[in-house]
Amino acid sequence: MKIAIDAMGGDNAPLAIIDGISLFLKEFKDVELILVGQKDLIVEHLRRVGLESSPKITIEHADEVIGMGDSPVKALRVKKSASMVVMMDLLKEGKVDGVLSAGNTGGVVAAATLKLRTLKNIDRPGIATVIPTPYGRNILMDVGAVSDCKPKNLFQFAIMGMCMSKFIMGIDNPTVGLLNVGEEDSKGNELTKEAFAKLKESKLNFIGNVEGKDIFKSTANVIVTDGFVGNVVLKACESLAKGLFSVIKKEIKSSFFGLIGGLLLKKPFGKVLRQFDYEEYGGALLLGVNGVVIISHGSSSPWAIRNAINVAVKMVKSKVNEEISKKLEIFHD
Repeated sequence: MKIAIDAMGGDNAPLAIIDGISLFLKEFKDVELILVGQKDLIVEHLRRVGLESSPKITIEHADEVIGMGDSPVKALRVKKSASMVVMMDLLKEGKVDGVLSAGNTGGVVAAATLKLRTLKNIDRPGIATVIPTPYGRNILMDVGAVSDCKPKNLFQFAIMGMCMSKFIMGIDNPTVGLLNVGEEDSKGNELTKEAFAKLKESKLNFIGNVEGKDIFKSTANVIVTDGFVGNVVLKACESLAKGLFSVIKKEIKSSFFGLIGGLLLKKPFGKVLRQFDYEEYGGALLLGVNGVVIISHGSSSPWAIRNAINVAVKMVKSKVNEEISKKLEIFHD
């Protein structure tokens, strides 16, 4: 299996990318990695971690970089030899099995859509991410690919999220909920009302509207929303988790008894911290395009990159795109 990685993508690239690759290769020996980006800089960092001669690593040179602040559409038009563009070309040409980037999210989505095209019966791809809960892991989709959705986009997100839940996470008959301002059928704006009607008439295991309070419950395995709301929800959850753990740590250190309690709770506290740490999940899946595409957080650490590569490997093995195509034929209206 071959996975191409945008070595220039992210706030901490290529340092965090190369360090993440180093962590991955210490555990996984049956995957080849193609690093896409500025060759001299990549070689310099590979030498730093002792991987300059690794048989598991190949470098694909790319002159340009699409920055985090670049306009995706404009950048793709101007920077035709950018690392994420070259990476998508490798996937399009069948030279790799999957790709990963921690770079400009809009750029990754645009490049994947332009180069790979969408699956049959999919109008717009969506980004699906895992939401950890006390009861397991839910899927939230979309979290940033399509800000202005149509009802059919939300319906397609529901199908793709269901496939991810079933074929990657192993849930037999995933429940699907539509994120809304209330549980009643009549609640919401025109978008959610129309999407509700389509979902209710479908063969999906649709349970109706779900509210923000249901995101961390076992109410629905798949929660569907537009990319604008989904992205706000995701970043709010990340910020809240960090804030809560910071407050807990501060209180533990504030007194002698707090320190004693902290030592006693260190192990379970560590498990909870890892469960709600986005770095443990590595990256989100761009579903709906003809290929395996993983999008990582722009500030990903080496550990997050290591886990993101593993997510790419699992997605390739699961053949989730093939399953999505089959389900689309069944549910397509």
